Amino acid sequence: GAVRTWGGNGIASDVFSIHLELPFRLSAFLPNQPLPFPSVVVVMWVEILCGLIVYKLFRSFFGSGDDVLDVETSDTNAVFIVANRLEKLHGGKVYVGLRIPDPDTGLRQSIDVVLVTKGEAAVISVKNLSGLVSMNGDGSWVCEGGSGHKAEHLPNPVEEVKKQASILESYLEQRGIALPEGYFSYKVILPNPKFRTIHASYFPSEVITYDQWTILKPESKSFSLSWIKGAVYGGKKENQESLTQKLNFILNSAPMWDRLELKGSKYVLGEFLEFKGKTEDTMALKHVKRSKVSQLVVQKTSMFGLAPSRLQVLSCARDFRSEGATSSEWKEETVRSSTEVVFQPQNSPKVRKFKLSSVISMSLSA
Repeated sequence: GAVRTWGGNGIASDVFSIHLELPFRLSAFLPNQPLPFPSVVVVMWVEILCGLIVYKLFRSFFGSGDDVLDVETSDTNAVFIVANRLEKLHGGKVYVGLRIPDPDTGLRQSIDVVLVTKGEAAVISVKNLSGLVSMNGDGSWVCEGGSGHKAEHLPNPVEEVKKQASILESYLEQRGIALPEGYFSYKVILPNPKFRTIHASYFPSEVITYDQWTILKPESKSFSLSWIKGAVYGGKKENQESLTQKLNFILNSAPMWDRLELKGSKYVLGEFLEFKGKTEDTMALKHVKRSKVSQLVVQKTSMFGLAPSRLQVLSCARDFRSEGATSSEWKEETVRSSTEVVFQPQNSPKVRKFKLSSVISMSLSA
């Protein structure tokens, strides 16, 4: 009854064979005569308990963990899908999950996406709405028939993203960039294929519905940034490039949510808190602090297709002088795959724990 094969149905059948052969092994220690009924019941329960122990040990050593399934990441994934497509369509660079200080409230304003191209920029709000969406007279939205089967009310999304653009402009001016008034355009994108509306024409021009999003092209009028050309800077190429460089430099070091990339192309934005696990593992990762590390990458060390019991963790030293990092700036540690990342997701009151075996990478904001 030993485990002979690994992968596919071989695993399931071999684990099952362990369970079947347990009573025969137990019988070797019992008298060679019929057992009374109570003893048979005891042996049966011993079999069941042994089978459960073997299963738990198997999952502990060879399971990959299912932390990914415990977190609803669809909204965050939609933000990254939109960001990646905009970057491909318009070039330039996108920034996801900015947390910009609001001088009026003293709080930080979360911004889904900022797109920066040559001499142009836009603030993007991504609404992953599923169901029938209608707009009220005051500009607020109502989404009905979504996955929650409960009407969802949203304050005016266009005014919301307009305010975000204004807050970002103020922040950049405080950082020393003189921007022309209204430099940032702003858009609300609805990328969910289950989005429906009766009167799409009722939405303001700043709103890009799902149907518009699917046919969006670089020269599309529904997402044109060209109106900014010629403003204040007179359309001079050198002035536009200089402004773009300064903008990218500051946004690259602006406050952002920490980011977890999980298996299955899933993302979680929020705040990294700490590592949990064996003392020697947490001590090995003690240097992973946002003041010292900008990125962490998890690499598997499996052999012969087996799930790894230990993982290689590469951490990149933070360098405020440049965006990238050379290979010499990476530090490597080997820790148990059961080590956990303690993370506070954005807009969630609950702290989550993710096994390192389910993590691909983690980016830390300065």
